Amino acid sequence: MRFVDEYRDAEKARALSARIAALCEPGRHYKFMEVCGGHTHTIYKHGLEDHLPETVELVHGPGCPVCVIPMGRVDDAIAVAREPDVILTSFGDMLRVPGGTGSFLDAKAEGADIRMVYSPLDALKIARANPDRRVVFMAIGFETTAPSTAVTVLRAASEGIANFSVFCNHVTIIPAIKAILDSPDLRLDGFLGPGHVSTVIGCRPYEFIASEYQKPLVCAGFEPLDLLQSVAMLLRQYDEGRCEVENQYTRVVPWDGNVRALEAIGKTMELRPHFEWRGLGFISHSALALREEYAAHDAEKVFDMPGVRVADPKACQCGEVLKGVIKPWECKVFGTACTPETPIGTCMVSSEGACAAYYNYGRFTRERVREATRA
Repeated sequence: MRFVDEYRDAEKARALSARIAALCEPGRHYKFMEVCGGHTHTIYKHGLEDHLPETVELVHGPGCPVCVIPMGRVDDAIAVAREPDVILTSFGDMLRVPGGTGSFLDAKAEGADIRMVYSPLDALKIARANPDRRVVFMAIGFETTAPSTAVTVLRAASEGIANFSVFCNHVTIIPAIKAILDSPDLRLDGFLGPGHVSTVIGCRPYEFIASEYQKPLVCAGFEPLDLLQSVAMLLRQYDEGRCEVENQYTRVVPWDGNVRALEAIGKTMELRPHFEWRGLGFISHSALALREEYAAHDAEKVFDMPGVRVADPKACQCGEVLKGVIKPWECKVFGTACTPETPIGTCMVSSEGACAAYYNYGRFTRERVREATRA
């Protein structure tokens, strides 16, 4: 299959492994963070850690949009869904995320009208078909999904669909990376930049990471060879004494981003003064809210939401996992009380969650087979 098979070639993977091993400075340990949860799943699904030498360690970051939504925001959405004549719509990966009072599926079982959609335009279609009901779309995601929400809001406003609103939980990647860099309990040597987000914002916003923090970043694709090549590009920078932002994912990511998508976001949304991230706490200017011009489609203004903060379960260590401080299997409840069937934390629920990746692909293989050192 074109654009798949050529990025999963075993011989090329072995060649990249050998190049990576040759680029490593003897006696030095490298720790690189893959920001995106999609990268984590590729790494463990395809056993990429086995193609890396012991001196190269990959840790996961906060790039899973479902994983960073705090429990209080889930409870706010459930409170809205329980109001009369409300239809709450959501992407499928949010349905099982636990809040303080249960998940969307729990609320649906108790009578709330909660429906899965594949895009916000699906939610708008439901609003058109149900003019006597109030339809709310649970908008989540980084800059990757924000343009589709923005376009839907613009369409709802232009068509005068007054019974449609958005509960905006879109977050932005740059402040999260900065919070990681400013964290005193983590030391990183570089980043595998998020490919999906970068299709919208481009590579330029990451330049401060190299200039201010002296950490290289490579925007990486999602196939096995993409990630191995990106690791090699990071190591080559160290070998050549450089510290830059590079773009491995050139077939998809434009350096300056998607101008039209950014314009749509800028027209409908603005930065919040602060927003709570699960595991990271409150981060300034790290999330988006609808502009005042679109208040009629802003669920936070249309409805009276509780807005109560909910502490994570004490047994859950999603925060440490999201920051890359611990591996998922180091969590006390990983694979026992917390499984995909009975998740305690968001990292086990989401299709991009690090815990789900480890559980599905790596929980029995903590000892790596050193492909890179084979003859």
